[in-house]
Amino acid sequence: MHAADGSVRPHYAAYDRWLQETPDPLVAHKRREAEISFHRVGITFSVYGEEAGNERLIPFDLVPRIVPASEWRMLEAGLRQRVHALNLFLGDIYGEQRIVKDGRIPAELVFDNSEYRPEMRGFEVPGGVYSHISGIDLVRAGDGEYYVLEDNLRVPSGVSYMLENRRMMARLLPELFARQQIAPVERYPDALLEILRQAAPSGIDHPTVAVLTPGAANSAYFEHAFLAQQMGVELVEGADLFVRDDMVYMRTTRGPQRVHVLYRRINDDYLDPATFRPESMLGVPGLFKAYRAGNVTLANAPGTGVGDDKSVYPYVPEMIPFYLSEEPILHNVPTRMLRDPGDLQYTLEHLHELVVKEVHGAGGYGMLVGPASTKAEIEDFRARILANPSNYIAQPTLSLSTCPTFVESGLAPRHIDLRPYILSGRRIHVIPGGLTRVALREGSLVVNSSQGGGTKDTWVLESDGGG
Repeated sequence: MHAADGSVRPHYAAYDRWLQETPDPLVAHKRREAEISFHRVGITFSVYGEEAGNERLIPFDLVPRIVPASEWRMLEAGLRQRVHALNLFLGDIYGEQRIVKDGRIPAELVFDNSEYRPEMRGFEVPGGVYSHISGIDLVRAGDGEYYVLEDNLRVPSGVSYMLENRRMMARLLPELFARQQIAPVERYPDALLEILRQAAPSGIDHPTVAVLTPGAANSAYFEHAFLAQQMGVELVEGADLFVRDDMVYMRTTRGPQRVHVLYRRINDDYLDPATFRPESMLGVPGLFKAYRAGNVTLANAPGTGVGDDKSVYPYVPEMIPFYLSEEPILHNVPTRMLRDPGDLQYTLEHLHELVVKEVHGAGGYGMLVGPASTKAEIEDFRARILANPSNYIAQPTLSLSTCPTFVESGLAPRHIDLRPYILSGRRIHVIPGGLTRVALREGSLVVNSSQGGGTKDTWVLESDGGG
């Protein structure tokens, strides 16, 4: 909110004025009102590994992250470029495999990857889109530059919090929305439904869309139900569907109804016990065969996970010139691959100052933040790395940007990241803003909700200046 000299940054001017003019008791009242409303709506997040039924409210912060229009235009162009290249990469590795044949990426990183699905080879996905819904995690470092921290191309979550955060802020601070032009995010469910309808099998003019959930035990179940309700489509579990003559139907009180597009929030492994894990009780037998027959579209496509694997991440900047003949607009965090002996040796000597991640890890689990770890934790992680070096990557500990955040003692800086959402169909649509996640523990760099993080509304200004 403030520059190094203490002056208020222009894009925060209107919010700063509101903060200065509003009595502290009224600010505290609005914060309590937000918490009560989120409880009432039931916006919770289940934390795996804890007692069954232990659902947490994700803390919401009243100070928004504000992005100037000119900054957003650069981010939007970079996100569109990156997601386009990743979709082309996925089409390539399941098709001609040019990038591997050209030696731009090691074959074993693709074909030995647990997320690579040989069953997808030679299958042309509708519209050439593998990841219809992508969430790209960005961080801003001490040099002022944005970096891509990771790509989420499988089943990125969190968009319901983006929408509810905006709804809450517009209700609590209507005067601020009246004073300045903030790009809307409320159209996301309509845009998502349009993208899903566009992906329907050819010849279907009025496709039936449904959201496929693994069920209420899933940590993001609230979001599955929320998006289905917002789009006006059915929320279904595997048991609600069946396949006949390579077509997918859902059971309804009026009899079977054909389904043309499934926005699936189930991992590949559990989609179809006839093709993937035979023991899966979550999927639909015959679903993949119906998909290959062109009678149903799965969004996102199976096999998409190889594109967001952390071992493939270092090669994304090379994909952009390879497929698009363009230079990358957004850059990766410098990354060492521990399968390389030189990178391994450097990492082992500098564990105390690096962030080390499992290549298949997610949600802030399976990682070491060197500067915040004890000697014992570092030594324990060293042993894990040595047991399987190729399972890890290492990155410098970035000086993540901070945003003022309400904590017990008042306003204090806390580290943040940003997950914008990108919808890919006939064109690529970047939602203006996204989910800002905030590490609520002082000094922490881990923003994941599963690790105690909170969220903020993200305002993209439609014109430069403070309003």
